[in-house]
Amino acid sequence: MESKLKCLPINGTDYIEFYVGNAKQAAHFYQSAFGFQPVAYAGLETGLTDRTSYVLRQDKITFVLTGSLTPDSEVAEHHKLHGDGVKVIALWVDDAKQSFEDTTGKGAEVDFEPRTESDQHGEVVRSSIKTYGDTVHTFVERKNYNGTFLPGFIAWQPEYKPEDTGLLFVDHIVGNVGWNEMDKVAGYYRDVMGFEQLISFDDNDIGTEYTALRSKVMANDNMWIKFPINEPAKGLKKSQVEEYLDFYIGPGPQHVALATNDIVATIDALRKRGVDFLHVPETYYDTIIDRVGEIDEDIEVLKKHHILIDRDDKGYLLQLFTKPVEDRPTFFFEIIQRKNAISFGKGNFQALFEAIELEQQNRGTL
Repeated sequence: MESKLKCLPINGTDYIEFYVGNAKQAAHFYQSAFGFQPVAYAGLETGLTDRTSYVLRQDKITFVLTGSLTPDSEVAEHHKLHGDGVKVIALWVDDAKQSFEDTTGKGAEVDFEPRTESDQHGEVVRSSIKTYGDTVHTFVERKNYNGTFLPGFIAWQPEYKPEDTGLLFVDHIVGNVGWNEMDKVAGYYRDVMGFEQLISFDDNDIGTEYTALRSKVMANDNMWIKFPINEPAKGLKKSQVEEYLDFYIGPGPQHVALATNDIVATIDALRKRGVDFLHVPETYYDTIIDRVGEIDEDIEVLKKHHILIDRDDKGYLLQLFTKPVEDRPTFFFEIIQRKNAISFGKGNFQALFEAIELEQQNRGTL
């Protein structure tokens, strides 16, 4: 079987759709806390009777917050089981029909077949396939469309428009899967979508005295789409992946990494807006220069904002992780700034796990 699908070019992440308990309030949160800008709306006023959606954007990042209008809709069932979480990872492609045929021809399960949606701004072709858990990939072809988002949506123009926080694009999306499922899911991305394995980590790389996980990072050929896939590994106590699986009730996206060109300014703005981040102990910075070498940023400034640093053979990266952004200890965000590095912060795993274990201990789930 071919390792690459030459006929499946992906231009980037088109949008990420969250199924949530209250879309209107969730939209307000992402405006207020993260600085996303209002774009479009669909609901009763546009003819929908089972759901309502608010579309938000910051630079190249588009979020869709969708809530149910009825107790028995697909959205309601998903939210009842999983809580707030990512349902759709939409991929921007040149040909949604061809992408669908290529992937289903290689074994992908159908979510919905290619369909053309149109309005006065043109037409969009979408198709969709299933992936791990209840998550789907929707292929979006929009070369003949110049509207704000998709047909069926109207412009959403509230007076409330907080400033952005410097977020630019989706760097990667991490998925958590069950025991011994990582290789199967990684194989899906390799054999069905033509992705290749960028890097892998085992429990010797990602673990502490108490908990561990394994991970494989799958990426497409232009590196614009990167999906690390995590599975639990045996440890003395319950790992973060096990906790996620218990509360999400199955596999799903664990976090979305959002890129910035100035992580200090972005983290500072997010903290001032009430976003909570994992705690990084000051001792982390005692030997950091010995480990990562000289960097452009002032270590004392990074220490003040609790920003993690790591280096690979291409450069270095700066990163920090939020606490979960909903009631269940499931989905969170990573803020990342790459200074030519292509890795995923392996040198930070120890500090990250210890910070997460502290949160688990506080929740009584470790």
